[in-house]
Amino acid sequence: MSSLLLTGIGSLVTNDPARGDLLGEIHDAALVIEGSKVAWVGSQREAPAADSSMDVGGRAVIPGFVDSHSHLVFAGDRAEEFAARMTGTPYSAGGIRTTVAATRQATDEQLTANVARLVTEMRRQGTTTVEIKSGYGLTVGDEARALEIASHFTDETTYLGAHVVPAEFADDPAGYVSLVTGPMLDAAAEHAKWVDVFVERGAFDEDQGRAILEAGLARGLQARVHANQLGEGPGVQLACSVGAAAADHCTYLTDADIDALASTGVVAGLLPAIEFSTRSPYPNARRLLDAGVTVALATDCNPGSGYSSSMPFCIALAVREMHMTPAEALWSATAGGAASLRRPDIGHLTPGAQANLTILNAPTHLHLSYRPAVPLITQTFVAGRPV
Repeated sequence: MSSLLLTGIGSLVTNDPARGDLLGEIHDAALVIEGSKVAWVGSQREAPAADSSMDVGGRAVIPGFVDSHSHLVFAGDRAEEFAARMTGTPYSAGGIRTTVAATRQATDEQLTANVARLVTEMRRQGTTTVEIKSGYGLTVGDEARALEIASHFTDETTYLGAHVVPAEFADDPAGYVSLVTGPMLDAAAEHAKWVDVFVERGAFDEDQGRAILEAGLARGLQARVHANQLGEGPGVQLACSVGAAAADHCTYLTDADIDALASTGVVAGLLPAIEFSTRSPYPNARRLLDAGVTVALATDCNPGSGYSSSMPFCIALAVREMHMTPAEALWSATAGGAASLRRPDIGHLTPGAQANLTILNAPTHLHLSYRPAVPLITQTFVAGRPV
């Protein structure tokens, strides 16, 4: 097993709490990769020998971004819908059905090519782990093929048959819930790690959401929830009551919701590119953090409410619009995402972790929010290999 020594690291973000601050930052640092794992981190003057070395020239090294919420298996786009929002049409969940129609008509090859294109975009912007949901097929066959396609790109696949009720079940939502919890789940479970449900007006109510999540849990899937995006509602409390890993969106929260997140350890996934694209209020990250809630940042990349694949963009929005510090935003985009996916092996650069890392063309991580929209990613490593 060969080893690689990275030297000349101006600032190394480890996310190691044992180092005394949130990011566990080491200056004038070095790092050793052995195979697919981090073998050693520390001061450059103490660096051990390795089979080969690479001088990064004073640049910063950070853990690879962990994007814990995305919808990449789809066809078509909804650029006209975006333009309409920018001229005053409010966002609703109804546009999802437009993408469903296009996705059902697409071939496997077209869908696979689109996922590959978007994952490549993410890699170029420092993302090393991405969660991918189904949810634009909403038939037994289309949901199963979406997850099978997603599984070629990530282990973090999420069954979202409960995205919205499709048009053919408009008069029979109970029948659709039965499909989602029965034959569709049977077809999807083989390729899914997670089960998710959109608990929101225009989608699914609390009782429907609970039935869907409990069915997935009974099949060995783990739970996540789209919660409280368009208004206050039962989504966060439902996520907490079933032991979900994450409640994502969290735009409208009561004090009771925040208390529940803090006491149960359910991660609050914040998706600021959605608020940017829909001109909606941003979540109150400061309120969550001050209450001791674990926060993750993710893109929610999808063709409707927010078509961005950029975690650096989300970090900049979190700092500017959600009043997070640069350190909090970076931690949430790396270690926070790992917590949302229940992945202790990623989101940090400590011995034994996956060697998923990003080299910035900047001396410090602060440039991610200090220089928004600038392409700062010099190189990305996944499992010890440059991509």
